[in-house]
Amino acid sequence: MNKKFAIVAAVVVICVGAFSAWHFSRPAPDADALVLYGNVDIRQVSLAFNGSERIATLTVQEGDHVKAGQVLGQLDTRALTLRAAQARAQRSAQQQALQRLQAGSRPEERSQARAEVAAAEADAALAAQQLARLQAVAQSTAGRGVSQQDLDSASARQRVAQAQLDKIRKTRQLVDTGPRKEDIAQATAQVEVAASELAVLEFQLTQAQLTAPVAAVVRSRLLEPGDMASPQRPVFTLAITDPKWVRAYVNEVDLGRIRTGMAASVVTDSHPQQPITGRIGAISSVAEFTPKTVQTEELRTSLVYEVRVLVDDPTDRLRLGMPATVRIALR
Repeated sequence: MNKKFAIVAAVVVICVGAFSAWHFSRPAPDADALVLYGNVDIRQVSLAFNGSERIATLTVQEGDHVKAGQVLGQLDTRALTLRAAQARAQRSAQQQALQRLQAGSRPEERSQARAEVAAAEADAALAAQQLARLQAVAQSTAGRGVSQQDLDSASARQRVAQAQLDKIRKTRQLVDTGPRKEDIAQATAQVEVAASELAVLEFQLTQAQLTAPVAAVVRSRLLEPGDMASPQRPVFTLAITDPKWVRAYVNEVDLGRIRTGMAASVVTDSHPQQPITGRIGAISSVAEFTPKTVQTEELRTSLVYEVRVLVDDPTDRLRLGMPATVRIALR
């Protein structure tokens, strides 16, 4: 019994000694810094073509770094190109019609109108002379030298010739006056419609290329060449490389110790000896329950405030959702 008691006592002494050594050797809390825990957050972009057509080419894969304005894909534009050529020809035809109206009558048309008026005047004069001759004969012979039928025919020919002359004179006036203002305005509107249709097709041709809006990393490639693209079907998902931030949480006790703009350093498990510099970019004004991703026992059931720590990560070490420890210098 004495031997067993001695062994138990020795174990107890060793445990107490080990605990005392650990307790007194651990570093004291740093009053000059606040340590928070959170996860890396990155904005993402879902890219889709504006048009609905077959995908011709895609030039990047998952993990590729892309620059702003870089072409990532191209639609099949053969049908659009043909439609644009047709619209361009229609616009040219409308422009020619408008120019014809704006130019008015040609000199040859005016000369032709004058000649037609002269011919009609001659016909009318001849018909009037024939009618006058028959009427004179009828008067001198008391109606016996000319029949009434001949007089009626001559009178009708004279009226027809005069009506034809009046018509041709009106036609000449139209030739001299030129097109109506309303016709010119209508032709102008038709040219504008044709130009608008061409502009729409040319814009659609420019939208047949898919370009990166910002510098980013390709997270996923969702479609392949030959697939039917549409504005509702994303082709790529991009992770924006700048800005990046760590979404951390601070309790109400420590909330008054921090402010936006304060310097911070961020450490991850993959690079514990290589902190990344940052600064507090935003502090939420609304309290919320601690997210499940924050696993410290003190904070699991507490109300906390979200803190967004913007980081400088030129080497692209941080990944979306990566756990991180944030150390904020308080002095």
